[in-house]
Amino acid sequence: YEIPLKLREQKLDDIVVERLNIDCPPADLHEWKHVVDAQMNPEREVTLFLVGKYMDLLDAYKSLTEAIIHAGIHTGTRVNMEFIDSEEVIHKGVGVLEGADAILVPGCFGERGFEGKVAAARYAREHKIPYLGICYGLHAAIIDLARNVAGLENANTTEINPQTPYPVIGLVTEWTKENGERETRDMNSDLGGTMRMGAQECNLSCDSLCYRIYGGTTIKERHRHRYEVNDSYVKALEAVGLRVAGRSKDNSLVEVIELKDHPWFVACQFHPEFTSTPRDGHPLFSSFVEAASSRKSVYKAAPDR
Repeated sequence: YEIPLKLREQKLDDIVVERLNIDCPPADLHEWKHVVDAQMNPEREVTLFLVGKYMDLLDAYKSLTEAIIHAGIHTGTRVNMEFIDSEEVIHKGVGVLEGADAILVPGCFGERGFEGKVAAARYAREHKIPYLGICYGLHAAIIDLARNVAGLENANTTEINPQTPYPVIGLVTEWTKENGERETRDMNSDLGGTMRMGAQECNLSCDSLCYRIYGGTTIKERHRHRYEVNDSYVKALEAVGLRVAGRSKDNSLVEVIELKDHPWFVACQFHPEFTSTPRDGHPLFSSFVEAASSRKSVYKAAPDR
C-alpha cells in the first residue's frame, strides 16, 4: 500500500499526465496516507486462524486476506494470520487451533477437509472464540450445531452426503433473483449456470448483532454458491441457541446466523470480502477483529492464564 506514495514521491504521476497531455489537478493522497499510516503503526495485535483447504495456493484466499488487512487498518490492529489446513484439524485434532484469538472458516467446495471445518466451528463455539464463517463456513457451523447440540446425529450437507438422515444444508431448487424473476435448478443443472451469484438483498433482524454491526436492516452483499440452509430445520436449531440474523429479500433463504450465547459468532452465506476496500474496510470484518482483540484482552487478564 506504500507503493502509490513512493511513485508520487518520484513524480511518476506528473510524468504520465504530461506524456498523455492530460489536464488535471494534482493527486490528493491525503486519505491514502492515512491508510498507510494506520497499517504501519498499529496499536495492538491479534492472531487469527484461517481454517481452509487450499493451503498450496493461498492466493485462493486473497480477497479474504486483504479484507482482514483492511479491518486491521480501520481498527488500529496488526492481524497475524495463521493458515491452518482443515485436513490437519482432522488428523491432528483441534489442538492445532489453540492460541487463536479468532477463527475464520472460508468458502470452498467438496468433501475434502470439510470435517475439519466443522470441528473448527465447534471449537470456536465451545471455547467462545470469535468465529466468522463464510459460505461453506456457514454450512460447517450449522452442521456442528445440528449434530452436537440439537442431537441430529449424522446431520450433513447433501453436497457431501445425499443420503444424510438430516439434510440441514441442501440444494434449493427455486428462488427469487434480485430482479424478481424465479430461478430453478436441479442436481443435473450446470454447476456454474445455476449458482446464486451477484449482489443480493438481505434483511437483518433488529435484535441481531449484525444489525448493530451494519447499522441498518437492509444490506446488499455478493453471493457465489448453490447450497443453502434447509429451512425445515431452522426451528429445531433456534431451540438450541441459533439466531437467524438475516434472510433473503423474499424471506425464503437464511443469509446470516448467530449464536445467542456466544460473544461473537457470525456466519453468512454471502461473501463480504468482495466489497471491502482499504479506504472504507467492511463493518463485518472490522467488528470481527475488534471481537478478537477484546477476547485477547480478557483472556490475558484472566487470573489462571
